[in-house]
Amino acid sequence: MSGQREVIDVHRKALQINLDALQYGTLAEIGAGQETARWFFRVGGAAGTIAKAISAYDMKFSDAIYGPSRRYVSRERLRAMLGHEYGLVIERLDAARGSTTAFFAFANTVAARSYSRREEGQGWIGIRFQTGPHAAPSQIDIHVRLHGTQSVQDQETLGILGVNLIYGALYLHRDPVGLMESLMDGLYPELVSVDMIDFSGPAFTAVDNRLMALRLVQKGLTTAAMFTAEGAAVHLGEALHGKAVLIERSRFHPPTKLNMNLLECARAQFMAERGIREADLLVVSEMTLRNLTDGGDIDVDDFLHRTEILCALGKNVMISTRGEYHRLAAELFRYAAAGGRGDGPADAARDLRREVLRGPAGRDPGVVRPAVQIRSAAVRGSVPGRRPAETDHRR
Repeated sequence: MSGQREVIDVHRKALQINLDALQYGTLAEIGAGQETARWFFRVGGAAGTIAKAISAYDMKFSDAIYGPSRRYVSRERLRAMLGHEYGLVIERLDAARGSTTAFFAFANTVAARSYSRREEGQGWIGIRFQTGPHAAPSQIDIHVRLHGTQSVQDQETLGILGVNLIYGALYLHRDPVGLMESLMDGLYPELVSVDMIDFSGPAFTAVDNRLMALRLVQKGLTTAAMFTAEGAAVHLGEALHGKAVLIERSRFHPPTKLNMNLLECARAQFMAERGIREADLLVVSEMTLRNLTDGGDIDVDDFLHRTEILCALGKNVMISTRGEYHRLAAELFRYAAAGGRGDGPADAARDLRREVLRGPAGRDPGVVRPAVQIRSAAVRGSVPGRRPAETDHRR
């Protein structure tokens, strides 16, 4: 994190928001307690900030409030929650105090560790907010992975992260990279990863979400981030859900006809060998941070130039820190498993679990078979599981 940025502890952040007469809104939390709201009540003065705090755990109650959803821990559900809660705030309070108040709605929907759920937690957190009275709303959506070994750790993490997001949206929206870094104030990577962030609305008209995906990886908030050919931020777990995956790794500096021909040939062979339908295949162009640095700082303009060409060619783009192929495959498996249960022969979670094999003496996964294929535009005859040679990153 930047050494120039002041790190403010969660107690000070919650109290500052409570004492700010301009800010007023609601908090809706599902899945790991009302941990964010608890901070505002704990520090005192919450009546000046919170119009309502709600937690609709029962699915019938949740559906009655926010409408039915295919999956309850999903971006779809988060957006339904934000839309409903923000709409109620405006409907009920705008006439009475809209000229002196900037309204917000905060929401999260999380699957955390519990007595019945032992795997790593994950979820969606977001805020819809005004930058001033009667301003059009802006929004931030993030996806998080919770790495705590006990449910109480995940609960504490979610509470701090929620306060950090609210504070960042209200006071740091003019500096989106600083806002992103501030999400980890009072936290550390062993507790939580922020692996997707999406900025939208008038407060973020100058923000390029492709660049924000890069910053997430560069700043150490996650090891991999992805955006679509349209330039929209997407969570890897949802992108991989029910898909077979073909990844081409290269520097794409620039993308060449050779890159595209190799990828097309690999795609055709992959589909033919495994009987994969076009609709069940996700093709991704991947660059590592090492691909982008050349031993120095990342050239932002150069990165955007590469991605603009790839997006114009209809390619999804991923940035990662995983230099070794087997580590990238293991990363994809974790996301596929967290993305939900798939259906059909291309179930990514099931296939990845079966096809990522362990080498001798329990070493890291060493052989990647057809559920995920990783091709390098610069490698011929490379050994699966071995880190590509230096020249692999420089073609």
